Amino acid sequence: MTSYIYIFIAALVSYLIRVLPLTLIRKPIKNRFIKSFLYYVPYVTLSVMTFPAIVEATQSPVAGVIALVAGIVLSFLGAGLFPVACACCAVVFIAEFFLVG
Repeated sequence: MTSYIYIFIAALVSYLIRVLPLTLIRKPIKNRFIKSFLYYVPYVTLSVMTFPAIVEATQSPVAGVIALVAGIVLSFLGAGLFPVACACCAVVFIAEFFLVG
């Protein structure tokens, strides 16, 4: 019975988060700070969900951090998504080979 209450509360909160902005904010947002804040929310949310997965997906968190740094450097240097992903996989493979085994 309590699990149904938890599901109902989660559904209600999720629904209110989506509906309240539509009903309360009818005019275009002109405040630069709020517009900037709303612009970066998706990027921050994606980062917050992705970063722990990068570190915890490997056998050794150190290998994940090394691959993360390698990916940041490669993307900063202008490499595309596929080369960065391949390089990060290779870095994790090599780092785990030397760290774990």
